[in-house]
Amino acid sequence: MKVTQEKLPASQVGLEIEITPEMSKQAYERVLQDFTRSTNIPGFRKGKVPRQVLIQRFGPTRIKAAAVEDLVDKALKAALEQEKIEAIGNFQLRSSFEELVTQFEPGNSLTFSAAVDIQPEVDLKQYTGLSVQAEEVKPEEGKVDTVLGNYQTQMATLVPVEGRAAQKGDTAVVDYHGRFTPAGEDAEEQDVPGGQAQDFQIELDDGKFIPGFIDGIVEMNPGDTKEVSVTFPDDYPQEELAGRPATFTMTLKELKEKELPELDDDFAQDASGGDYPTIAELRESLEKRFAEEAEQKTKSNKEQAILDELITQVEVELPETLVEREVEFMITQTAMQLQNQGIDIKRLLNQETLPMLKERSRPDAIDRIKRTLALGEVAKRESLTTSESEVNAKVREVMADLEGREVDADRLRSAVAEDLLKEKILAWLEEHNTIDLVPEGTLKKEEEVLEDDAIELDADDAIELDADDAIEVEASTIEAE
Repeated sequence: MKVTQEKLPASQVGLEIEITPEMSKQAYERVLQDFTRSTNIPGFRKGKVPRQVLIQRFGPTRIKAAAVEDLVDKALKAALEQEKIEAIGNFQLRSSFEELVTQFEPGNSLTFSAAVDIQPEVDLKQYTGLSVQAEEVKPEEGKVDTVLGNYQTQMATLVPVEGRAAQKGDTAVVDYHGRFTPAGEDAEEQDVPGGQAQDFQIELDDGKFIPGFIDGIVEMNPGDTKEVSVTFPDDYPQEELAGRPATFTMTLKELKEKELPELDDDFAQDASGGDYPTIAELRESLEKRFAEEAEQKTKSNKEQAILDELITQVEVELPETLVEREVEFMITQTAMQLQNQGIDIKRLLNQETLPMLKERSRPDAIDRIKRTLALGEVAKRESLTTSESEVNAKVREVMADLEGREVDADRLRSAVAEDLLKEKILAWLEEHNTIDLVPEGTLKKEEEVLEDDAIELDADDAIELDADDAIEVEASTIEAE
């Protein structure tokens, strides 16, 4: 079998393959035998149908097409093995299939052209002596006090309030009854659906209920009854209430406030489940945790800065197969994350949105592939590898953390080996390049902030709830969405 290679753009190899007369005859005979074995024709035993009857039944063109399809597939696999070409993805037939069928004659040679994607050649212009900037993250000042304050709030007890009116932060027990007038000239006032409750406990904090509801309770005294006027938001999920004014008759029955525990050793033991016997040790553990988190974020920023610069040093023609695989992987990962958050991915990923999402994912997919190829090129040039003992030790460490869970040992080992090698490459790059640390927020340009906001808006806009999806719980209809 004669094979001629041709280098094509986008990391493809073109192949012109000349099929021998013997191969074409064998393919034709093989197809006829397959048709004979699988065809039932009245008057003939299965497998004993004469050749001419088969040809008349299916037509010579259909049989030739099956033979050509079989020939192309087998010849291409043989050509790749013969030429020692490591192809990725499926081949592309460059010749016209219809013309090949027309040209095909059993026992005659046949020539066709195809293209296959191959691993790209990476040209890494520079990977040492680079100078980049990365943001240094430091522990947030006062964060320990904030966290301890949150612990206090979570562990607070409610105690009755006497001698004063309700104020923000209190917990109130109320009866309420809401009324509103639907849109329309002759509409009559009616009850707010789900807008009635007795002995309803409510925390007087902004943002948890429709505007005006909490403010109406503030300054009331236990035993007071008053009418509170509110307006439902324009985007309220119940259409009949959206944008409509309403009046709630409110009776304040009880008033409670949070009594915070003292920040002492007893508090430390309760808050930590006994892990830290003193408040000093609890503080120290929090400070250490936040310092480690800041250090890890700084490390990630340094690695990202090096990787971003490395991409600019890479020249490579990426085969479409690699890009498509990476796009599919990214979308799958996103879908799994959304599903874990309880989001119905079938509503987000459908025939209309999927092509758009794939197109938007392409630039990130291309960057990810370039980063991987660049790191691989560095490892190859600098002979960076991981030892068997390093991988084994890390696998044992991970397995200890996953004790009791089902784990695919081969996949785990592969992932651990990849992560260890990546860490080693990044450490080498950090050692052989210059990374200047700058204050956090320095490198975040205004346009990047705007872009992040736009992404968040797009994500919100993608999730549209129908009226049927709104969860209606009696006595909580007035809660803000």
